Amino acid sequence: MPLSTQLTHHYLHAHTIVFATLLILLPVNGITASQKDDPREHPPKLLNYSKMTTRQLVDEGEKIIFGGLGLDKDQGAVGRGQCTLCHATLEGQLGERAPNLFGATKRASERVKDPRYHLGKPQGRDTVQKEAFPGAGTASTPLEYIAETLLCPSCYVPVGYGMRGTDDKESPDINFIRPPVSLKIDDLVAVTTWLYVHDGQLPPSPATIVKAFRKFMTPQDWKYVTTIPPPLTVVNVSLFATGDESAEDIFRQALCINCHVLPGIPDATGTIGPALTMKSIAPLRLKDPMYKGKATTVREFITESILHPSVYVTKGYPDNMMPKNYGYKINALALDKMVDYLAEVEEGKILPPIK
Repeated sequence: MPLSTQLTHHYLHAHTIVFATLLILLPVNGITASQKDDPREHPPKLLNYSKMTTRQLVDEGEKIIFGGLGLDKDQGAVGRGQCTLCHATLEGQLGERAPNLFGATKRASERVKDPRYHLGKPQGRDTVQKEAFPGAGTASTPLEYIAETLLCPSCYVPVGYGMRGTDDKESPDINFIRPPVSLKIDDLVAVTTWLYVHDGQLPPSPATIVKAFRKFMTPQDWKYVTTIPPPLTVVNVSLFATGDESAEDIFRQALCINCHVLPGIPDATGTIGPALTMKSIAPLRLKDPMYKGKATTVREFITESILHPSVYVTKGYPDNMMPKNYGYKINALALDKMVDYLAEVEEGKILPPIK
């Protein structure tokens, strides 16, 4: 077989796997099986938080943070809020990328008094974002500080927790009402209630919590957090990567940098998942007797690992840490860029260019 024919055959084989996998994951009649059962997705209707007891709100907050009840002490427990990808939650633990959530409500009163916070004077801040939106101002209470932190993490960055190279002027954290997390107002009330109770404090009322968050929301934000979108369809899928972005931006938007070391990608220093030197390690995993997947090449293995992360779980790392919904959160072009980059990352070798 001529070399050009062999290459074409190889290319088509690899992309057939990608295409077929995406077809499996794309919605049928507006919703996929994984969406129906995916605990990372918001329930089909908002909770009536004003009628819920404190215990009920705490339980909901625990589910959002850890993915279920009774998992708060389990290493690797991640809920749809994805908080534990960066934050520790138990007393004495150190968060790798963000402050410990234990004691957060008590530290909030200290944060607003920090000269770097510029209480009442947001324009004096040296951070990349001064306010949640023009005219929002700063927090005036510890509760408002917590709300501001979740909606505008770069408005104030605690010392030592800034994105690498920014001198604590930009946070690696995200706006939690934006994709890919997309918390709704009932989620915010539940998580805030959990934070207070976790610290042994009496939580504010749901109405008081809502008022604090509304201070840092535009009318469009408020509409977004109080509305449940219709089931995803092929035409209205909310992608967080379209392929128009650079590979670096795709890895950031997919939150890969929070969990993995990604050589060549700034701030990708996470240790929750394995380092992604895939050109070196993928061939070894394909030969592992424990591997039961269908990939036969490095590119196919990387694709399979992104779309079906539980097919092969690296020894020493827990299963179900990586989101299983990338098949409908990134399109084929974005997936190709991720695979192109990772397939050339080799331990101790010159890094590939970021396209």
